[in-house]
Amino acid sequence: MEFVIVTGMSGSGKSSCIQVLEDIGFFCIDNMPPQLISNFAEICSESRNDNGEKISKVAIVTDIRGGELFLKLSDCIDKLKNTDDIDLKVLFLEASKEVLMKRYSETRRKHPLDEVSGGNLSKAVDAEKELLSDIRGHADYIIDSSLLTTSQLKEQIAELFLDKPADRMIISCMSFGFKYGVPGEADLVFDVRCLPNPFYVPELKHKTGLDKEVRDYVMNSEDSLNFEKKIYDMIDFLIPLYVKEGKSRLVIGFGCTGGKHRSITFAHRAAEHFRAEELSVREVHRDIDKK
Repeated sequence: MEFVIVTGMSGSGKSSCIQVLEDIGFFCIDNMPPQLISNFAEICSESRNDNGEKISKVAIVTDIRGGELFLKLSDCIDKLKNTDDIDLKVLFLEASKEVLMKRYSETRRKHPLDEVSGGNLSKAVDAEKELLSDIRGHADYIIDSSLLTTSQLKEQIAELFLDKPADRMIISCMSFGFKYGVPGEADLVFDVRCLPNPFYVPELKHKTGLDKEVRDYVMNSEDSLNFEKKIYDMIDFLIPLYVKEGKSRLVIGFGCTGGKHRSITFAHRAAEHFRAEELSVREVHRDIDKK
């Protein structure tokens, strides 16, 4: 049975996450105390759905709303990881402090640690981050939703859990603009700002790296070709090591200034390179729609 525990910072997008998991066939429960999760997993493994089939996909959201009960989550994770018929994955959602505070101020909702922090939202966010530091270390997947739209977040979650082979690692080739911040979930980050910039070519300025003309301009440089070759040499060497370690997802970030030309060129070409090697790949252009 595929069993997913969704947790993370309050306001980071767990509600959107559980909606996606439910849409792709997971049996989902929100806000379950960790002490009940093991027993619930056992019940699910012996139960059947409305079609008479055994339940094979379960997702649980548990977080700081559970108060002191939540602090037992690490013990629950350890127990489930040692259960033979359960394939446990922990998905941790987070976002920057500034983004979390903005989301709470916009929704006017109370933070779960509001009373503990004396109504100080900044202190509440800091306290929650400290409380979750150990749980974050147990995570199989970490998604930073700071700069993701709701649709982008949902797309990433669906890609992680929608009929993926259990023994394959998903490689996410992500483009981004350094002016908007480095993606927190990236495992490897490559700075391509040192390469030819189409932004200063009038006929290319308003195009992106998804356009052939832009890619041709960027790659019509010996430096770009050598840079790309060295990147592939290193990543091709690392991938089998990550797979051997049991890593399920590798996020490779390519950053330029605005995230529209050079970074997209490299992310797109990298995705093509890894697909040619018959790896599971997704292509993400985080800042392509930024003005």
